[in-house]
Amino acid sequence: MGNVNADFLNQDYDLELKQSKDLGPINPLINRELSWISFNWRVLQEAYNKKVPLFERLRFLAISARNLDEFYTVRVAGFRQMVKNKIEVISADGLTPEEQLLQIEREAEALIEKQQDLLPSILSNLKQKGVVLVKPKEILASEKRNLENQFMSKVFPALTPLAIDPAHPFPFIPTEGSALALKLKSRDGKKSLNALVPIPGMLARFQKLKDGSKGEKRFLSLEDFIVIFTDKLFPSYRLEEHFSFRILRDSDLEVEEEAEDLVREFEIALKRRKRGEVIRMKVTKNTAEPLLKLISNEIGFDREQVIQVNEMIGLSDLDELIISTKSSLQWKTFVPRSPERIEDFNGDIFSAIRQKDLLLQHPYETFDTVVSFLEQAARDPNVIAIKQTLYRTTPDSPIVKALCEAAENGKTVTALVELKARFDEANNIHVSRELEKAGAQVVYGFMIWKTHAKLSTIVRQEGKVLRTYTHVGTGNYHPDTAKIYTDLSLFTSDATLGRDVTKVFNYLSGYIKPTDLESMIIAPLELKSSLINMIKNEMSLAKKKKPAEIWIKLNALIDPEVIDILYKASQSGVRINMIIRGICGLRPGIKGLSENIRVKSVIGRFLEHSRVCVFGNGFQLPSTKAKVFISSADWMGRNLNRRVESFVEIKNLTVKSQIVNQIMAANLADKEQSWVLQPDGEYRRHQFNENEPSFNCHEYFIENPSLSGRGRAALNAPPTLLKPTNKRKKSF
Repeated sequence: MGNVNADFLNQDYDLELKQSKDLGPINPLINRELSWISFNWRVLQEAYNKKVPLFERLRFLAISARNLDEFYTVRVAGFRQMVKNKIEVISADGLTPEEQLLQIEREAEALIEKQQDLLPSILSNLKQKGVVLVKPKEILASEKRNLENQFMSKVFPALTPLAIDPAHPFPFIPTEGSALALKLKSRDGKKSLNALVPIPGMLARFQKLKDGSKGEKRFLSLEDFIVIFTDKLFPSYRLEEHFSFRILRDSDLEVEEEAEDLVREFEIALKRRKRGEVIRMKVTKNTAEPLLKLISNEIGFDREQVIQVNEMIGLSDLDELIISTKSSLQWKTFVPRSPERIEDFNGDIFSAIRQKDLLLQHPYETFDTVVSFLEQAARDPNVIAIKQTLYRTTPDSPIVKALCEAAENGKTVTALVELKARFDEANNIHVSRELEKAGAQVVYGFMIWKTHAKLSTIVRQEGKVLRTYTHVGTGNYHPDTAKIYTDLSLFTSDATLGRDVTKVFNYLSGYIKPTDLESMIIAPLELKSSLINMIKNEMSLAKKKKPAEIWIKLNALIDPEVIDILYKASQSGVRINMIIRGICGLRPGIKGLSENIRVKSVIGRFLEHSRVCVFGNGFQLPSTKAKVFISSADWMGRNLNRRVESFVEIKNLTVKSQIVNQIMAANLADKEQSWVLQPDGEYRRHQFNENEPSFNCHEYFIENPSLSGRGRAALNAPPTLLKPTNKRKKSF
């Protein structure tokens, strides 16, 4: 195969994407777990990418390590349990749990090796830029006294040295916890001692030292700090051997469905998770075998499964080395835009929304608008009621504060808090109690389904009528992730959508199944069947020789039924362009199966998180006659069958144009950050020819305002990549 072309917008379907002669027989589905590891490989490649600022490369390395940790604590832990219990559940691509586990372990070990290989190079480059991770042997004798004072005042009080012998029970090491294993000899040579020093998780992993003589910022890892001053912990002993280790535990969460007190049940389950079975143990290289065997036996982990790394355990902590004083090593900062149309109304968001629907794309447009939406509602005497879903948010969330203020001001506030949001359960319990304390009505939705939809409604008395203002998002109500995740926020006063969302809230609070929804579809009730029907509609148009085209943007595509209908659509002549950031179980470009499907993954400065679907509806894309939807749902079994998700049709022409001609067009046109999925399951990056212009969709959005937010500042021709057409002539 030659070089791939990642510009799907301006290029016809590449012959290069067709199945090569030597590909041979293949399974039409790509394994979910291996596809996820492939995504993490792409993340790691950004750490290798020398075009990326150095601190950002370090951040990508930390992210790839953190992603792999979470993958092990949830997915791999599940496979381990299935193998242990001899549960033979065959995956969609025909593999047993044991077969999948073997392939996962092989790919994960290769990924870990590449992470470790990269670390010395990045640290060396950082050193040249004045950020130094000091090694113990580099500590000068002249600074050891000051360093000792720092150790005794800032580290020593938090440490608990423990002997390992029959008289001292081996301590519990929590998931993602680490410790130093030590072999010591008494100074008189008469006694040997095996010991353990658990490393406190609340201390900074990399301790800041005094700046160097040339102003360089110097750090020392916590484990090296402890090793240097082992004599302060064990005064009568000298250190002979040591290694650091880190463990991961099964973090799956099981809750009794019939629990009378749901919050209490989750609190108990969280405590159980902390003590889950060990599923991975990493140790530093040159580990003394007898000591390692002793530690692994005490932990209850098979020595043969211990992973030894060349450089450092806990790479997920590396972003602690990123310091604000070295801004030249990071992405160039930008200020998220405030919608000019809201400014036209002197900040009155309700007046701006009444005039016309508004769509914001975060982080390019500020998430503060979402916060202001609720803050204004909390203080507006005409606001009667607020309803809000909360899946993930910050512990000190301004969203929660606004809801609490509204409740305290006498408004009826209903908050759907999802307790089953993985790794955010404890925070969500805290949030629910804060809301209840303020007087809000807190509900938890369904035991068997997670509520993942991002919905908010505000009911306002305006004259003799009640008007509903609605916010629909593709991302969480989370101010922190809104700075790095690309997501969409729709604000509207459309009565039809307002009624639909109200019905969904009634479903969540009172189990009243919504009927006659006009502008939205929800999972798990009808979304999957509706998607299949809309794809079938494009198939029927293709058979009639009318334009048939679908644009899709998701985080993951893995549901076998949906993939099957997409394959059939391709065979019918429907042209399908997909931007799938992470997991993708579909194989594009296979003759007779998927030659009309192209898939790319965009990996760059921001995490692509918005979900968008565009159906040509008999018109060549881009078109104002297309059917356009935004959604909270990826096309996975869990989203379509086991979660409450929203799928909302966009009817406003300006917003529709913004999504199709700006957002989707830019993602399809991106070359600089795009990886094209090949028929064999491999992802390949766009290879630039000499003098070939680049295009980076993230830079485009930073530089260009959105259509619907312009207000009076709008030009006659707002910036778009495409002009809409309503042509029906072209057939495929």
